[in-house]
Amino acid sequence: MSKWTAKETKTPDEEALREDDLQYGTSGMTEEEIAEKYPNKPRNHSKTLKFAELFKELFNPLNDNKKQPSGPTIPASKRGPHGLTKLSPQEQRRHIVERLITRWRKEVGNDFYPALRLILPDKDRDRGVYGLKENAIGKLLVKLMKIDKNSEDGYNLLHWKLPGQTTGARLAGDFAGRCFEVISKRPMRTQVGDMTIAEVNHQLDKLAASSGEAENLRIFETFYNRMNAEELMWLIRIILKQMKVGATEKTFLYLWHPDAEALFSVSSSLRRVCWELYDPEFRLEQDEAGIALMQCFQPQLAQFQMPASFQKMIELLRPTEDDAEFWIEEKLDGERMQMHMMEDPDHPGGRRFRFWSRKAKDYTYLYGDGLLDENSSLTRHFKNAFAPGVRNLILDGEMITWDMGVDKIVPFGTLKSAAIAEQSNKSESNAAGHRPLFRVFDILYLNDKQLTQYTLRDRRNALQKAIRPVHRRLEIHEYTPATSADAIEPLLREVVANASEGLVLKNPRSMYRLNSRNDDWLKVKPEYMSEFGESLDCVIIGGYYGSGRRGGMLSSFLCGLRVTQNHIQAGANPEKCFSFFKVGGGFRTEDYAEIRHRTDGKWMEWDPKNPPSEYIELGGGEAKQYERPDMWIRPKDSVVVSVKAASVGPSDQFARGFTLRFPRFRRLRLDRSWDTALSLEEFQELKQRVESELKATEMTVEDRRRRNPKRIKKELVIAGDDAAPPLFEGNKSKLFEGFEFCVLSESPKPYKKSKTQLESIIKENGGAISQRAAAGTKMVLIADKKVVKVASLIKNGDADIIRPKWIRDCLEQPNGGFLLPYEPGHLFHATDALADVAAQNTDRYGDSYARDVSSVDELRELLRDMPKLENRETFDKMLFLEQLEQHGKNISSLRNFMFSRCRVLFYLVDSAKEVARDKWERYIRYGGGSCSQEVDDESVTHIVVLGDDVMEVADVGDKLRERLSKSSRRKLPRLVSEGWVEESWRERTLLDEERYAV
Repeated sequence: MSKWTAKETKTPDEEALREDDLQYGTSGMTEEEIAEKYPNKPRNHSKTLKFAELFKELFNPLNDNKKQPSGPTIPASKRGPHGLTKLSPQEQRRHIVERLITRWRKEVGNDFYPALRLILPDKDRDRGVYGLKENAIGKLLVKLMKIDKNSEDGYNLLHWKLPGQTTGARLAGDFAGRCFEVISKRPMRTQVGDMTIAEVNHQLDKLAASSGEAENLRIFETFYNRMNAEELMWLIRIILKQMKVGATEKTFLYLWHPDAEALFSVSSSLRRVCWELYDPEFRLEQDEAGIALMQCFQPQLAQFQMPASFQKMIELLRPTEDDAEFWIEEKLDGERMQMHMMEDPDHPGGRRFRFWSRKAKDYTYLYGDGLLDENSSLTRHFKNAFAPGVRNLILDGEMITWDMGVDKIVPFGTLKSAAIAEQSNKSESNAAGHRPLFRVFDILYLNDKQLTQYTLRDRRNALQKAIRPVHRRLEIHEYTPATSADAIEPLLREVVANASEGLVLKNPRSMYRLNSRNDDWLKVKPEYMSEFGESLDCVIIGGYYGSGRRGGMLSSFLCGLRVTQNHIQAGANPEKCFSFFKVGGGFRTEDYAEIRHRTDGKWMEWDPKNPPSEYIELGGGEAKQYERPDMWIRPKDSVVVSVKAASVGPSDQFARGFTLRFPRFRRLRLDRSWDTALSLEEFQELKQRVESELKATEMTVEDRRRRNPKRIKKELVIAGDDAAPPLFEGNKSKLFEGFEFCVLSESPKPYKKSKTQLESIIKENGGAISQRAAAGTKMVLIADKKVVKVASLIKNGDADIIRPKWIRDCLEQPNGGFLLPYEPGHLFHATDALADVAAQNTDRYGDSYARDVSSVDELRELLRDMPKLENRETFDKMLFLEQLEQHGKNISSLRNFMFSRCRVLFYLVDSAKEVARDKWERYIRYGGGSCSQEVDDESVTHIVVLGDDVMEVADVGDKLRERLSKSSRRKLPRLVSEGWVEESWRERTLLDEERYAV
């Protein structure tokens, strides 16, 4: 950063100096080191605010704001000409944050870091980890408040996921809420405490450096004595880094300083952001917002898109006539990693390394900091990994686990254990075993030069010249160049055959965009048209408590696979089962009642310290205990359930490395006992048979049809003078008086005006003209074409560029015109801040709140650009549901998702059922599903036959079944009665169709 002199409004008082020493004296850096690294570090002139002010002025108001519905809340007729007269929730959120920041600057000073690290604890990389989770904090509070662990409050703290003994399920799963409830009964203070933010930070630094439970207890005692219950609740959320206040770090960073997000993207340091960007008037130079050696940055991410076809995907990569090439890479199942390397003569081996994950976690201790680091799992093998002349570099790639025995990648969950094992392996051989492998796909810095502004193609060329691959240690990730959509599907088939993650399509003409997820990199994942076609009968071995309407009861279950005869002969208990999948969808109330009746009194609480390993083996073994149930049951005391699923997929979360995707309960198998349930051996045979059948099936992601005819764009002809039609009519005015404009390009059709004509119009209405653009100021930049100057301003990232349409719209308003608030259609390019503001000035269809449609032409334009909701895919529902399940969140009981995988055709036997059809169609659509009117629609998953005469319904069902059997469709829909829709709706989950088959 360029040198500048900070303006301090006041001299720090004694309390401010004391707090400065208190919270930074134990930061791991001396005062001299801080002064050297941050020469312009601000000093607060007064002591920090009380900690209680954070939740009173920020956390609680943001939580209240989060509960408000988004969008305008008053009719358009009552809105003024300059936008909404009532602040939207987004604007209120900004005001809440701005109010705190303004108060801090006035009452405390310019060093906002003490507050920001408490507001965004998950982004604070400068404080060490606490090593405390909910269970550990619960034990500390039980000891601190001298609560009997077997009492109701003790039970509630130590078993926070479970419903309370008498309080029900309201706070089940909310640990901080449970703590508030318990502490409120025995507080040391009823009013807010006197701890300042600096004092809280000091104690949290001590907590992060604590060496054991006794020291943790003393620190918590300090908090307990000086805070009330509400303060402690928020403190616990800060320690757990689970704030959820309805505002992201982008909001806080931008409102602190316009360049804060850019600096955080390249440094991942809140401290640096606060100490270098405390003056809002000071702006970063272009090179100062770039990445730097040995400083973690926020990487570019791939966008997930599922458009109508592969060709549509390629169009998103913006091919040109001269260069239509795009690149296809295999998506790796590992951990995103950045590696920094620099020459350092004082470091052992002469080179120094740092490794950071996507979440800015430092993994240098695991992979190594030097060529002679004996504890490294990687860098000691990099002695010949760099070309001569390479002094320093930054690599971006994926850290994966490689199995040398079979020479294949293995699932991500094994990465850390493989790295630890490799640390102790001092051999340089390529013997069988697991090892970390860094697959590099980008280089962002080389020999003191930042490369992010270069194209991907140029960066790849630099990477090839800079790196000398080390076999199965450091390798350059391969890509396949392509120019047509035909190249994608064969590679996607190959990915599926290898059980890989998917593909990534990349635009080789693109620059690297930090902390951005955009269409320059696109993820492609395979989707099968057919499901895993078998029902599986498995034994229940564990249970999980639910929440909401199913709180206080076991609402989902862990099912297992029985051991094989080989395991039994090796000494395993014949009852032992391997964890296989969790299922919570498809159960009716009577199903839960039947399971409770048959297993009552046989459930036992899972003890992580003494797991029932004789009967159950979880993923990760006793050390990890992935998908650990709340309760467990011996297989001989349990019941067998029949389950259907979409497919089988790999997962380290379960004992044998695979699980079911979207499992759904069908029925209880009361005719089967635990020893006839599915075994591991039987499942493997079944899986092999199904996979061999799938090899012959066609796989596609192009199953979303677009039936709308392509619109023909008609040229808009304006009557009058064809050479230069005067679009902007009207008398001279002072409408733009006080505004300075810089017109950067002409305006194309349909509002065609030359640059000179636009400038003349602006002058006629009081505006001033400048020929030199000044982005980031109050100057209004006008353009409607991406000429060189416009492209340069956009590249700098801080320019708001307005279309000439805004000028025309202002002038066309009644009574000589008035200044309009910006709308999305007025923006040629905008910063996030202006885009957010503009979005509040129109409805979802682009119709302005501030002005009327003034002409047929404008109405035609509005209707032409109006988004087609039926065609707009905002996100892939199947992927969304899958990701939620992978994170242990099952939302299948929510009515607005229960039919999300269904497309339903309602077939009327008699017209008297039309009212019922309309009702059930509304239910299906509300539940996230869709409806069809065509029997031959191959996307239909269910046909619901509606009729009162049972025999007639059965006859129609037979005819439909015969018709479908003669069709060429690969997947037949289910034929069911309306009872399937009705009872699924009542039970809030998708029920098994066979119960309602026609």
